[in-house]
Order: sequence, then structure tokens, then C-alpha cells
Amino acid sequence: MTAYWKRILLIVIVALATQHNTAYADDAVRRTEDVIYGRKSGMALTMDVFQPPKPNGCGVIFLVSGGWLSSKATPLMVTIRPEDYRVYLERGYTVFAVVTSSQPKFTIPEIMEDAQRAVRFIRSHAKRFGVRPDRLGILGSSSGGQLALSVATMGGPGKADAADPIDRESSAVEAVACFFPPTDFLNYGAPGVSGVGQGPMAPLQVAFGPRALTEAGRQTLGREISPIYHITKNLPPTLIIHGDADRDVPLQQSESFVQTARAAGAKHMELIIRKGKGHGWGDFWKSEEDITAFADWFDRHLRDRGH
Repeated sequence: MTAYWKRILLIVIVALATQHNTAYADDAVRRTEDVIYGRKSGMALTMDVFQPPKPNGCGVIFLVSGGWLSSKATPLMVTIRPEDYRVYLERGYTVFAVVTSSQPKFTIPEIMEDAQRAVRFIRSHAKRFGVRPDRLGILGSSSGGQLALSVATMGGPGKADAADPIDRESSAVEAVACFFPPTDFLNYGAPGVSGVGQGPMAPLQVAFGPRALTEAGRQTLGREISPIYHITKNLPPTLIIHGDADRDVPLQQSESFVQTARAAGAKHMELIIRKGKGHGWGDFWKSEEDITAFADWFDRHLRDRGH
């Protein structure tokens, strides 16, 4: 390579580096990539952490999941998209973009464990990330919404005698906001209709694993993975946004969840119904009215709650 082309190559490299750094200098957001929050089957479970220039001390856990598929950057799966976190970062929230394991290798119960582990890890390292351990919210859509609600309904104290100190931490969260989540796989759209790898969920049957192949297995698994069966009056403030034309996850799933939660005595439950909307609408993570509703919800139940 001649001296001329070496200089050109150097200019290009510097320009690209400057462009990358400028993207973060403009908004002054610090991104820490590939933070390992756990390991399973010889692989690392990772999250990217986005820290705003003026943190408010609260954390938002963004579950990167769709169809129980998750990836940092693979186009064939739901991926980390920093632009989706802009509103939360502007309001001072530290965002944890959590990548879980995926089907077909792993089933829904195993993926649910990843979500719980991520919360415990963040709480264990709250000081490191500049957030309060009692100011954590969680976000998700579709399967990510099911995972978020599973944390909301099943999250709780860790094991005091666990060998891993992270497992001693609580996996509970203080607020939830999600889009169109499956909540009751045993009554999927109507009483007695199974969504345990059946009906609209049939294309995702592999995510439910071998138990979904028998009626007895579907009954036990459906109850295990459906957030509605784990509701208590201690459910954290929860906001759900759902379209009334959703054919993949019926609106009934969110309506039943909210009704059951209110009947159990849970406070601060809200469902926003989007008329004529199906399973997602455009780039819904950038929908101004929806994301503003989520951010306002976290402001009310995380940032503005008493000290």
C-alpha cells in the first residue's frame, strides 16, 4: 500500500471513529455494551446499559424480545435499538437493554428465568450503574410483555443462602409498562381456548417445549407461564397498551389481566385501548403518544414516588 492510500485509509478510520463518538457526544449518553448478567449452557447472557448525562436515579429494564426471540443485533430476531430508548434517556432514566435466550433452543419457562436473573443482577449492581435498587421499572412488547408481567407477578426475594450473591437479591420491580402481552394461555381469546402452542400461538409451538404436546402438559405449563395466575394485591403499578384489532394476542388477554388484578386489590392498574390497531402499529416503540404514556407512567410511579 502506498503512502497516499495509507493516509486515505487513516482519514476514513478517523472519520468513522469521530462519527461514532459524535453520535454519543451529541446526546452525551454513555453506552456500555455486552455486560454479562448470567451464563447458561456455555453461553453468556448480556445486556447493554445506556446511562443519560443527567440520571434521575431510576432504571428502566427493556426486555429485547419478540416471539421469545432475542438478539443484540441479528436482523432475524428482535434486537437492541438505541433510538427506541431516547425518550427515557432524555428524562434521566438509565436503560438496561436485556437480551435473553431464545427459542427453539430454550423454552418460555427458561426465558422467564433470564428476565428474573437480569433484574437481580441490576439490583445487585445498582450503585455501579447509578440507580436506586428500589426504583426499577420494566418494559416489553408481546412476548416481552409476557416476560415483563411474569417478573411483575412472580418477582420476589432471592434465596438468602444462595451460593451466587446475585441470586440473593430480589427480582421484583416497582413499575411495569408493556404492549399487547399474552397473559392467560389457558383462556386465549375466550374461556377454555388453549394458546399453549395452539391457535394463534401454533407457529410458535416450539417455544412452549414438549409439554405443549399433551393436554395434561398444556394445563400445567399454561398455568405456569401465564402471569394472570400469579397476581396478588402487591402487583406493582402496571400500564398496558393494546389494540382492539389484535389477532395474535387478543385484547381479552389484557382486559382479563387488569380485571383480575383489580379484583385482587392491586392498585394503579391501567389499560389503554388503541382503536383499530392490530399486533403492533408501524414502529410502535417510537409512537409518541404511546411512549409518552409509558414515560409518564414511570415518572409517576418511579421518579416521583416518595423517598
